[in-house]
Amino acid sequence: MRFAFTEEQEEFRREVRAFLAEDRVRKAADSVHRLPPREEPGNLDVYRWLGEKRWLAVNWPEEYGGLGRGVVEKSILTEELIRARVPDLVHIVSIDIVGSVLMMAGTEAQKAARLPALASGEQNAAVLYTEPQAGSDLAALQTRAEPDGDGWRLHGRKVYSLKTQFADFALCAARTTTSEVAFHGITLFLVPLRTPGVQVRTVPNLTDEQFCDVTLDGIRLSRDDVVGDVDGGWQVLNEVLPVERTGLEFQAKARRLLDEILRRAAADGSLDDPAHQQKLVELDAHARAAHLMAWQVISRIRAGDLDGVSTAMSKLYATELFKRISAYGLEVGGLEATLSAWDASGAAGTREAAHREGTGITLSAGTSEIMRYLIASESLRLLS
Repeated sequence: MRFAFTEEQEEFRREVRAFLAEDRVRKAADSVHRLPPREEPGNLDVYRWLGEKRWLAVNWPEEYGGLGRGVVEKSILTEELIRARVPDLVHIVSIDIVGSVLMMAGTEAQKAARLPALASGEQNAAVLYTEPQAGSDLAALQTRAEPDGDGWRLHGRKVYSLKTQFADFALCAARTTTSEVAFHGITLFLVPLRTPGVQVRTVPNLTDEQFCDVTLDGIRLSRDDVVGDVDGGWQVLNEVLPVERTGLEFQAKARRLLDEILRRAAADGSLDDPAHQQKLVELDAHARAAHLMAWQVISRIRAGDLDGVSTAMSKLYATELFKRISAYGLEVGGLEATLSAWDASGAAGTREAAHREGTGITLSAGTSEIMRYLIASESLRLLS
């Protein structure tokens, strides 16, 4: 199977790459990687500059701040951001996840009120799904939305959300109806985060991005804050979750890390070692396969033929590959590879940071175990 870009899409990639090579962009991106420990970037100037060009959400309609282009252009932008080492997490959560849900299930009023601010890079959004006792089982969530006149009161606690401390609002899953069927009775809400009744606390973890622990203490929401149907949140989530699992950003990170290892190997002469050559050729082949799998998923999204199995396969393959490449980077890099960007040596710290990130990305957007379960049950029929 061969994937080819149109000349217009290739030109868009060249334009994005040229923009990301500008001095102001490079200075902004490089400064992020030199932040002190436990400090992390929020909404970057780079996002606002992209928003001025209508590139940040390039696939959104013009009335919402985009250019009306397609999923291919959006994916090209994501690849180039990662290639240029511009932190991508705020972009992915705000645009690719929350923005996609609003585009799919939001009302016209919700779209008009929320999407342009996200597309301009002036606002961020977060996701509040996971809970302390639910883990990967989203259907076991206990955050409840209690009726209050013509609205709702939210009570509960969410954990492991990312970039929430910088966000203006969040997409929150809460239980509106108690049912014997766990998937029924879940509703999606738009929750303002900078308001009484919402407490956001950061929780340090192994990676450079901190988790957030969010308490919802009776915050009142109106019917206008409901996304989709009341009790119909599970159906919306099932439609949008595969879009989070294209594997595109993960394979791009794997490619970037492997290229850094290759450059270092060429500089220090270790490419002359046959064992090293064989391993790098093997990893390069896997990186190329991950790239093709991700773009195959993008092609299926473009054709309206997306399924959960192909996304699970792509996400699983790319994230497990990143973990293998990060481990090999430390193995061949020696003591220098263990230095962080915060050490006085002036080391870039890319391999050390990647090694800490490796395990986390196998959990993000669905664990590797859940991906294997989906593949085994829905494709191989091993669990039927």
